[in-house]
Amino acid sequence: MNIKKGDTVCVISGKDKGKKGKVLVTDPAKNTILVENVNMAKKHKKARRADEPGGILDQNLAFDASKAMVVCNKCNKATRVGHKILENGKKVRVCIKCGETIDK
Repeated sequence: MNIKKGDTVCVISGKDKGKKGKVLVTDPAKNTILVENVNMAKKHKKARRADEPGGILDQNLAFDASKAMVVCNKCNKATRVGHKILENGKKVRVCIKCGETIDK
């Protein structure tokens, strides 16, 4: 999976197509990601204590990582991710469109 926690991604298919957001959680075993303000669902919550309010809350749901593309910081476009090995031996992710490194 080429998406990491903290990346900005753009959704390329589904009901939230075109939305951009920051990745909060990744799960490589299930190939799913959790992005803020994308794939929202309503959760009905009952008050368990007197000081805890109940009601209908919005929550993020995870979705498949193949439905999102990493957004390049330099060109600000959704792009595929390539890999390049630097002269110090470190492997970094690069933008296919402009060649800029995506990793910090």
